[in-house]
Amino acid sequence: MSVMGDDPKFEMAWELYLRACQLQAQGDYELSADLCRQSLHLHPTAEAHTALAYTFDQQGRREEALAECRAAIGLDPALGNPYNDMGAYLIELGRPEEAIPWLEQATRALRYASYHYPWYNLGRAYVAQELFCKARDCFQHALDIEPEYEPAQEALKQVRRLLQ
Repeated sequence: MSVMGDDPKFEMAWELYLRACQLQAQGDYELSADLCRQSLHLHPTAEAHTALAYTFDQQGRREEALAECRAAIGLDPALGNPYNDMGAYLIELGRPEEAIPWLEQATRALRYASYHYPWYNLGRAYVAQELFCKARDCFQHALDIEPEYEPAQEALKQVRRLLQ
């Protein structure tokens, strides 16, 4: 969490954020976005900005998603999720070279539960630039962290075929 304590507004904001995440998982992006905004109004957190960014991305609103990632990073530079998400959104926008510094930062973030994601996305950025050896190394690193991560397994197979 970005801020902890006995602040009732924070507690309410956090509950709204958690509910927004549940709604995302159910595919209800409109209501999820509303709850994220309510959460941010009560007590801004990097997590709620990141969740709103994801919702915007799912709605095809990638530039707005990037802005939310920047806001999240501004609130909590130690949280890895918005750096990774920023990189992933930039890749989807066809801007892989811009994605690389964000993804590299995600691999070094102090708070991140899923370090395999930025390594996988870094590999995707390198594939988009036809830097296949670098991509292979990134996909392998993602699998070193999370051996069962299927997207990295498939990507590694594909890039190995390209290198043969």
